[in-house]
Amino acid sequence: MILEANLNNGFVRNTLIIAKFELKKLLFNPKGLIALTAFALVWLLILLYPIRGASDILLSQEFRQLITSVFGESSVDKLFQWQVAEMAIFWVAALYIFPMFSIFVSADQFASDKQRGTFRFLTLRTGRDSLFFGRLIGHMMIQSLLLSLTIIASIVLALSRDTGLLMPALGSGLMVFINLLIILLPYTALMALLSLYASSARQATIYAILLWAVSAIFLAIINSQFPAIGELLQWVLPGAQLSTMINTQGLSSLMYAPIPLIQAAVLLFLGRSYMTRSSL
Repeated sequence: MILEANLNNGFVRNTLIIAKFELKKLLFNPKGLIALTAFALVWLLILLYPIRGASDILLSQEFRQLITSVFGESSVDKLFQWQVAEMAIFWVAALYIFPMFSIFVSADQFASDKQRGTFRFLTLRTGRDSLFFGRLIGHMMIQSLLLSLTIIASIVLALSRDTGLLMPALGSGLMVFINLLIILLPYTALMALLSLYASSARQATIYAILLWAVSAIFLAIINSQFPAIGELLQWVLPGAQLSTMINTQGLSSLMYAPIPLIQAAVLLFLGRSYMTRSSL
């Protein structure tokens, strides 16, 4: 019992140390700072243009027609019911931008260690489970930090328009944060698995793009021949629920949370199994 408790404590301690180290690499490493700068510039443009003018955009008949033509009338009616227009626009943008960003930012969880030959050195000092989950948690911490900063910036923009929106903006921001963090879990887990197999971060990213492209073609063929099976298979790939989630807000958006959580659990199991059983 004592030995098991010590092992569990060691696992948790090592996992947290590795996670914090990943976060420090982003904040204090030149490559990490470059990635942060690129991320900041992209979101600065989004914040200054569509989100800053969110109230005018949501009231614009042209924007309503555009969204309706893309997603359908019944698929976007709740989007125009948000109390804070800035958070509504942020919600639509973040649903698609953050998953794409996750693929790039999480592509190097293990690939560089394999390329440099430092993976064996790391596993001599900590268990593979600690290394696997530590890196994953570290990358989730990085994404949660970036997500928090963009949400705070959107709230500040909303308050600059109307200070009475403080409580609705905070409530909407919290729900958006929780939902997006859950959505990013399977993407990060998938990149952990691909980075174990790839020999570089670029290769892991290419594998991810190929996976989505091939899956889209495969699902299109299945849908044309066996619609019922195709509709079921589409939920296997991360992000299948994103277009549906646009037309949600508040607690109702959490009804889709089981989908990415199950996807993440399966991908984490596959990634951990691959890591513990392979020589790497």
